Amino acid sequence: MSPGKKNLSLSSSFLQLLLPFLLTSSFLCPIDAQPFDYPTASLSTTWKNSATANHSVEFTDGSTVRAVLLRGTFGPKYACGFYCNGACDTYLFAIFIVQTNSVSYIVGPNYGFPQVVWSANRDFPVKVNSTLELTSSGDLVLKDADGTVAWSTDTSDKSVAGLNLTEAGNLVLFDENNATVWQSFDHPTDSLVPGQRLLIGQKLTPNVSSTNWTEFGMLSFGFTASGLYGLVGTNPPEVYYQFDYIQVTSHDMGYAEYMNGSLALFVNSELNKTMIEIPSAMSAQYMRLGSDGHLRVYEWSQNSGTWEQVADLLTGYLGDCAYPTACGNYSICSNGQCSCPVTSNGMYFQQINSRRPNLGCSEITPLSCSDSQYHSLIELQDVNYFTFNSDLESTDPESCKQACEKNCWCKAAIFRYRSNSSAGSCYLLSKVFSLMNNDLEKTHFNSTAYIKVQNVPPAPSPTRKKSQLPVIIGSSLGALFVVVLLVGVVIWKTRRVDDEEEIYLDQVPGMPTRFSYEILQATTENFSKKLGAGGFGSVFEGTLIDGTKIAVKQLEGLGQIKKSFLAEVETIGSIHHVNLVRLLGFCAEKMHRLLVYEFMANGSLDRWIYQKNSELVLEWQQRKKIILDIAKGLNYLHEDCRQKIIHLDIKPQNILLDENFNAKVSDFGLSKLIDRDQSQVMTTMRGTPGYLAPEWLLSSAITEKVDVYSFGVVILEIVCGRKVFDSSLNEEDMPLLNLFKRKAEEERLLDIVDKCSEDMQFHGPDAVNMMRVAAWCLQADFAKRPSMSTVVKVLEGVMDVKVDLDYNFFNLSRAKAPVEVGQRESEFRATTPLLPSVLSGPR
Repeated sequence: MSPGKKNLSLSSSFLQLLLPFLLTSSFLCPIDAQPFDYPTASLSTTWKNSATANHSVEFTDGSTVRAVLLRGTFGPKYACGFYCNGACDTYLFAIFIVQTNSVSYIVGPNYGFPQVVWSANRDFPVKVNSTLELTSSGDLVLKDADGTVAWSTDTSDKSVAGLNLTEAGNLVLFDENNATVWQSFDHPTDSLVPGQRLLIGQKLTPNVSSTNWTEFGMLSFGFTASGLYGLVGTNPPEVYYQFDYIQVTSHDMGYAEYMNGSLALFVNSELNKTMIEIPSAMSAQYMRLGSDGHLRVYEWSQNSGTWEQVADLLTGYLGDCAYPTACGNYSICSNGQCSCPVTSNGMYFQQINSRRPNLGCSEITPLSCSDSQYHSLIELQDVNYFTFNSDLESTDPESCKQACEKNCWCKAAIFRYRSNSSAGSCYLLSKVFSLMNNDLEKTHFNSTAYIKVQNVPPAPSPTRKKSQLPVIIGSSLGALFVVVLLVGVVIWKTRRVDDEEEIYLDQVPGMPTRFSYEILQATTENFSKKLGAGGFGSVFEGTLIDGTKIAVKQLEGLGQIKKSFLAEVETIGSIHHVNLVRLLGFCAEKMHRLLVYEFMANGSLDRWIYQKNSELVLEWQQRKKIILDIAKGLNYLHEDCRQKIIHLDIKPQNILLDENFNAKVSDFGLSKLIDRDQSQVMTTMRGTPGYLAPEWLLSSAITEKVDVYSFGVVILEIVCGRKVFDSSLNEEDMPLLNLFKRKAEEERLLDIVDKCSEDMQFHGPDAVNMMRVAAWCLQADFAKRPSMSTVVKVLEGVMDVKVDLDYNFFNLSRAKAPVEVGQRESEFRATTPLLPSVLSGPR
């Protein structure tokens, strides 16, 4: 331990403060005794989660606490420290609340069980002998027993002076002026406590269960610019609760606050609206979002000496059946009872567990896109869904059914209509959560559900042996007929391809706005403001009628260009993420193919990292943020979309920067979709030389790890400030990966940090650490590369880079190819030639 550092795991002075709080139930503390708060800590302090530490307390509910800080003498008390419940193989670093029955005792028979209201590492619990350290540089770091960083506030060099646990249960890092540098209230988990605020963009996400702390990301409850929302994490998200009240801009500083008696909305520090009524607190109180989507309020009961539920905040609004997980997938909820869909023409579903019907139903024969000719829709009258986001308006039941039948991803369709109307609305579902019986008196509309099921193909009927001569003659004539027919079909299809493409686009739900060519001509002033050009066409600046700036990419060419166009529209037309360039619309009119994007004021990344102009040089923090933004965008594509999306062309030209230098991934013309039950996809080599992963030379079967490899190359270009191949250098240093390998072996990576930036040279050690992230992404064996979710965790400081990296990035003897599994190329995704573009994304 370094000089001056305090290890408080066994400190006698620390124990003197903790013992009255943590001793067994036989110890009593009189009311007039000295308060035993220990709410603050100074820099260079370390706490150890030691199994032999005598400041551990085991409660009768099976939980164990090893406190670090505590606040409060009587009544509600907050503490933070190592917490476990059950077998205690792993621990959280958590804030928990404890309530006593009497002001006469701090601890004793009336001492309440600890209730966790915030945790730092629920996805990365730590073991015995883990440590928490408030470093000399002001970073609060949680390390596992093996030294792996499980969590960090990432506040080094931010002038942190100390750590404080407030009376409201907020863990705060403060500076010398007592100003907040970091606080736990800004990073809510599954709970809120009185006085805590939800800012715009913040949300609660539940644990999987009371014994499994892992974040259950399927559900969330948060505050947006429009109000409070309960969301299901589909793509796009589905809303199961909403309180639309007011549009709040970032300048309004809107927030929802948990007050005593309400959850209220504030704008400009003035109370605007009480959103949800809450029973006034008689003692300690908190609210928690459960994995079932319920937002419940709990309070310490003086009478029973336990924590009791006092309110279920959303159920009065929703009803018991209107939660997405009320009865599990495909199950129908009726008055709190769960049952599988039943039809008169066969059994298609069965309960997952007959003793626990709330777990839902499973398909007896799973849906298969390869056998879509045997799909059918079963009709369930008076069956409703917890949410409705219309895909088709003013339509009829038959059109609604046909729209679902034509799209393999569609698992069900919900048709809603008024009894006095012949038309209604249709919602196409890609995933079927809990269904429910429709209560016409409450909803005031009729609802029918059409559930897609898989029928078993009929067995082939037996045939008698016949003479082979008619078969041979018939085959020969048939072959001749086919040749003649093919010639005609080619001619006919050439003329009809445009019409088929337009029909296809019209049938795909969730498409962005469709513009006419005439309108785009006007918005771009007849394509006069050219922003750049690439292999597939040119990009022009435009302005919509409402003043919104746009970038219009005009694709040039036939055949493969049309397929690239359709790939991009279909891939990103209905997905939205802050680190993906948003496709606002498209034009498919006769021979014209145009894509309309949000305008990115600072253009593409290559403009900022290849140039030697001092005015365009990015500082280290900007580059670090850009790398994290790209990683988050790719993580969304790989892990959070309806289908896994592999971009296949990650490079600086396809990373765009907005006015605040937020990075967004663009240009999905080469992308591939992979179903969630597939691990790889077959495709011909595509992308840009220099960014292609080595396994593509071994096999046409690839995984999303090809994007991870390209991302590694981009990291190096950002940190080094040069192209992956620079012909202006000597032959040995032209390929960046060769230079990187050599400098790594010489342990001189600082040599290749961008020398055009003094700030980059000042942050040289940080830049070298970032290069190690790049090296991990560039491993020749794709299986050894991290997933993008892991990369995000590393960049956010909650995980460490893998050690023992192999710097032979393009060594085919070390590379491995995925086992090839055939997947037919989509009709509109033919091979795209390798056309390196100077500007292939919108500007």
